[in-house]
Amino acid sequence: MFKRVSIFAYGVACYAVFFATFLYAVGFVGGFLVPGSLDSAPRAGLLPSLLIDLGLLCVFALQHSGMARPAFKRWLTRAVAPEAERSTYVLASSLALIALFAFWQPLGGTVWNIEDSFGRAVLYALFAFGWLLVLVTTFLINHFDLFGLRQVWLALLGKPYTAVPFRTPGPYRLVRHPLYVGWLFAFWCTPVMTAAHLLFAAVTTAYILVAIRLEERDLVDALGDDYRQYRERVPMLIPGGKGAGEPRVRQRILRIL
Repeated sequence: MFKRVSIFAYGVACYAVFFATFLYAVGFVGGFLVPGSLDSAPRAGLLPSLLIDLGLLCVFALQHSGMARPAFKRWLTRAVAPEAERSTYVLASSLALIALFAFWQPLGGTVWNIEDSFGRAVLYALFAFGWLLVLVTTFLINHFDLFGLRQVWLALLGKPYTAVPFRTPGPYRLVRHPLYVGWLFAFWCTPVMTAAHLLFAAVTTAYILVAIRLEERDLVDALGDDYRQYRERVPMLIPGGKGAGEPRVRQRILRIL
């Protein structure tokens, strides 16, 4: 019983760290209510700051995708209880983001600055829409399973874990990755785009395109024809058209970059 309680407490603690990190990320990207942000005044030279920022983004990308691979999960569960594997992933992702917040180096410079009040309001609304879409889509596919709480709760009850069935609710009928669509809105929709913000948005967008390919490969392995048919039927990121139009979708996004 002590082991089950410990695993549950660990999962709750990991989730608490994640939720606090998520809230901080909103302010960090948006530039409000936090001591530092993407758009703060530069504190060091351009080249060292650029290298530090790229390093932080690479660390997060490698952690986020590397730990999500089935082979790494099998290795991790040799040292960590399988019920706590997802919570450990969530904690590691949160710590990678916290490191990014702490060591991020603003670059200075302004790419665009929308001064029109209506334009600023629209961009802030799209920014808020992006974060809300991220949160809502996690609940549509089972928020508590995605962030490890369901696993540790079942462990506390002494029940075996059962995988969440494959479903395509709401926005998942329009695009295969509405959560990533939300991130794109959150990262790109800003009335003031600084050089550091542009770097962050561009690199995370490139990462999203790579992460989707890795994620979908794992989904095909896990779900087989169900996911293959879904991929053929539903576009990746941009509503409209068929899934077979993915190369065209990628070309559009790359042109934006």
